[in-house]
Amino acid sequence: MTEMVYGSMPSRTSEPVLPRWWRTIDKWTLTAVLMLFGIGLLLGLAASVPLAERNGLPSFYYVQRQAVFGVLALGAIFAVSLMSPAMVRRLAIIGFGLSFLALLALPFVGTDFGKGAVRWISLGFVSLQPSEFLKPGFMVVIAWLMASAQDLNGPPGRLMSFGLVLTVVLLLAFQPDFGQAMLVLFGWGVIYFVSGAPMILIISVLALTGVGGVTAYNTSEHFARRIDGFLASDVDPRSQMGYATSAIQEGGFFGVGVGEGQVKWTLPDAHTDFIIAVAAEEYGLILVLVIISLYATVVVRSLFRLTRERDPFMRLAGTGLACVFGVQAMINMGVAVRLLPAKGMTLPFVSYGGSSVIAAGITVGMLLAMTRARPQGEMSDIFKRGR
Repeated sequence: MTEMVYGSMPSRTSEPVLPRWWRTIDKWTLTAVLMLFGIGLLLGLAASVPLAERNGLPSFYYVQRQAVFGVLALGAIFAVSLMSPAMVRRLAIIGFGLSFLALLALPFVGTDFGKGAVRWISLGFVSLQPSEFLKPGFMVVIAWLMASAQDLNGPPGRLMSFGLVLTVVLLLAFQPDFGQAMLVLFGWGVIYFVSGAPMILIISVLALTGVGGVTAYNTSEHFARRIDGFLASDVDPRSQMGYATSAIQEGGFFGVGVGEGQVKWTLPDAHTDFIIAVAAEEYGLILVLVIISLYATVVVRSLFRLTRERDPFMRLAGTGLACVFGVQAMINMGVAVRLLPAKGMTLPFVSYGGSSVIAAGITVGMLLAMTRARPQGEMSDIFKRGR
């Protein structure tokens, strides 16, 4: 029936898997991700050395671990991008289910590592952050529910997705992890909007978000402290934001030189949340613009390819994955230049972290799987055939 309506293009069914993968994959997105990972290792050589020395570890201990995490992430990109959309959906459901159970277990087995928020499960040799792995699975599951709602006699997918996102946001807020909660809510909103949500509903969700923010400010000392610090007219020069701001100013256009930066010796999170400050200080605005352009390449290329996708599920899932990936990067960099309150959010593929790097690899793998070229023709062909 699909071929009768849309027509078909000849596919090379006998073509080996790897050549077909290479021919259909978005090489611009793949190249941009590889460059981001390379930049992350480069910055890690500078940013993680002081931390290793403070902890009595070999100088490049964290760089070596980041390389291992990166190899695992690249393996995840390759393996997931080989999957069909149906296989990606199954993987997302399993991954979301396991991550959701891990979120439920955090109050009992989780740890905060002295950061004031119980977000991690420590396994001794490595720690896992369930919210990082939850995001890609959640985006795909939400897209599946909303796409199913468009089918004749389909389930109430939009209502189900609203109940699911409300549950997840509340779980994240209780950690507290308001940054990830807002990111998940944003991803849901993007998918809902693209699927054809009425504007009155979007406005209602924004109003509820505002009410939730006011409530969190009045009930959570952790949240209120970060908002007060963001709104303060003066920045404490001995705070993380103060050190990051000073480093960015010192860097100027071309930076102070490789290895000459000082912020990595004073910022405890220089290798994670404030890695962009290290880049700005040592390499200047030039490298920061390169990093921004690489994230923009991933998002814009993916959205452009998705405009030609006919399958509603793939279009919605790909849009959610691309937007969440790009907005997480924007939030991390926005915090460093004090455009946003501190969120405790990593820069995908650039910041140090096992959970964040591997989860970003899964996200990009799913995105590449959704944007692979397929024998379906162009969207414009539908209208040409009706003439």
